Amino acid sequence: MKIGYIGASGLMGHGMAKNLLAKGQQVSITVHKNRERVQDLLDMGATLENSVADLGVSCDVVMICVTGTPQVEAVVTGPNGLLAHAKAGLVIVDCSTSEPASTTHLRELAHAQGVTFVDAPLARSAVEAEAGRLNIMVGATPEMFAKLEPILKCCAENVFHVGSPGAGHGIKLLNNFIGQAICAATAEAFAVGKLAGVDPKQLVALVGAGPVNSGLFQAMAKTLDGDLTGLMFELDNARKDIRYYTHLAEGMGVPTLMGEAVHQSLSMASALGFGKKFVPSLVEAQERITGANLVPKTSHT
Repeated sequence: MKIGYIGASGLMGHGMAKNLLAKGQQVSITVHKNRERVQDLLDMGATLENSVADLGVSCDVVMICVTGTPQVEAVVTGPNGLLAHAKAGLVIVDCSTSEPASTTHLRELAHAQGVTFVDAPLARSAVEAEAGRLNIMVGATPEMFAKLEPILKCCAENVFHVGSPGAGHGIKLLNNFIGQAICAATAEAFAVGKLAGVDPKQLVALVGAGPVNSGLFQAMAKTLDGDLTGLMFELDNARKDIRYYTHLAEGMGVPTLMGEAVHQSLSMASALGFGKKFVPSLVEAQERITGANLVPKTSHT
């Protein structure tokens, strides 16, 4: 099958496209602005198409990995989007983190044109994307999952069939909510502990030896040594994902006390100017509002 990829210049998309090519897949891409970012993919044999609409005409499967719902809707339904001239039988695979209600709407629009829309968001970071070790969660019929699984395994260590169409984006929001709750709670605990006379590194030692430990906790703990890159996920993107989670719950009339607290922690950090930094800068935001000294000063930028 010929595979199109939208978002190959992004942190996650580049790694996925690279691994598809390395595993022998035929890949076509589009370039929005920065061709330099995808030059290595072109050197590996990727075909450059003039527009997103051209991918919808020439490809059997088109994968999307962009920032969020507005961007996904634009590339799918825009005047020069995938559905503008899509051939019947096209499969669109949305690997972005998107709002489930929008996913449902796009799936219905696609179906009306003989196109299948599948949600297959990603877990793990750009480092794992480059290494071909992502976790991918797929919402699709069993038949469609069987068709896509060999392609997705080119980019992933684990490919999960999490349920029917739409389940992928739902479970991704749950995953990200739990993850960001850990990050926000850790940053707050470091600040409270420091002000209470507790050495945060002793907290790290304690947690590291018990059931509260996790990879995310350890990524946040690196901030105490000046490393703000332990989790290379933009804080503003995390804030967006948790807003999608609280919106999902709101639509069902379900209260999200924890979700709103996590969202406000991220929103606060963004308002303080840390939005374009990585999630571990939640610790810097706690420093700003509490006066606690946590990150070595040479690491603040």
